[in-house]
Amino acid sequence: MILCISTHDDRVLTTQKSEADYGREVRTLALKMDERKKRILRAIIDDHILTAAPVGSRTISRKYDMGLSSATIRNEMSDLEEMGYLEQPHISAGRVPNARAYRLYVDQLLENGHVDPLVAEHARNYFEANVKQLEDVVASTAQVLSELTRYASVVMMPRQLELRIRSLHMLPISRSAALVVIVTDGGMVRDSMVNVAESLDSDALYAISRMLTERFRNRTLGEVQEMLHQYVLHAEADPRVLRGIMELAEQIEKQNATDNVQVHGSHNILYYPEYADVDTARSVLTLLEAKERLVDLMKTSTGGTFDVRIGPENGIPEMACCSLVLAPYQAAGGSVGTLGVIGPTRMPYDRIMSTLTAVGDALTNLLSAL
Repeated sequence: MILCISTHDDRVLTTQKSEADYGREVRTLALKMDERKKRILRAIIDDHILTAAPVGSRTISRKYDMGLSSATIRNEMSDLEEMGYLEQPHISAGRVPNARAYRLYVDQLLENGHVDPLVAEHARNYFEANVKQLEDVVASTAQVLSELTRYASVVMMPRQLELRIRSLHMLPISRSAALVVIVTDGGMVRDSMVNVAESLDSDALYAISRMLTERFRNRTLGEVQEMLHQYVLHAEADPRVLRGIMELAEQIEKQNATDNVQVHGSHNILYYPEYADVDTARSVLTLLEAKERLVDLMKTSTGGTFDVRIGPENGIPEMACCSLVLAPYQAAGGSVGTLGVIGPTRMPYDRIMSTLTAVGDALTNLLSAL
């Protein structure tokens, strides 16, 4: 049987109460909590993140040096349950934190703004080793992020109605064919095969690449298409090459007229006991395949350093047992994209935030250098 993080207080996220009201209620209750209760609650959450099992007072007394007896901790846990932060799945079981507890954990119990430098360095090194300049940067970033976190990852490009060319490359494939690669300022890379004259060797294709990059750099795809129309009519260059580049530019513009979302690592959720129930796992996997719904969800991001949505705060029934952590990254031209991680509510939020910070910084630097 799956244990879903929900309480009778989850109604505060429905039409009766807004998310802002919910936040105010959590903060008001937190003011009534003394430091000892906060220490015990953090220990319960930390232990539950590691084990996914209910946590008992003896576990806290034995594993965490608090100088408190098991009986004292048990009384404090009863108070935390009455305050709406803990649940007891069975009479003889320990307690588990709920969505309200994780909200307090993220807002107050984690060190404010702290990013583990070791986690950040590892994530940055991994990103730089696995994401190359001439790959599809956004898709590669989603893959790296899911591998680093072991959760599902989402990466959303900023909407760019006027993507600009950063570079253009032509690589020989055979005596009469070449691969055209266009890199845009949004980090998207697209390629296409074009026919070329047999007289164009690798040196000639390199020269054409440099010439076209110099002329097209920082121009919008629409401007490039117009220039290519003129080149096809008047330039001495192989018109088949120019026509192939023009068709590729049109394709990129159509593909990126709306937000582009890459999802990777959806299968990772199957490794967590929260999704052992087949119906629950199926509903989450179906959601992760529905990119339109993910785009709508990510568009409501607060735009801060982190945006953490815990369980019912997502406003989507299928995500009642999931948390979504979002962070921004900077694309060329000042536009802002979004990185995200989706996993169970008991995810290690501090490590996830460190990883998102490192990957976001590395992605921003890479897009600036393309």
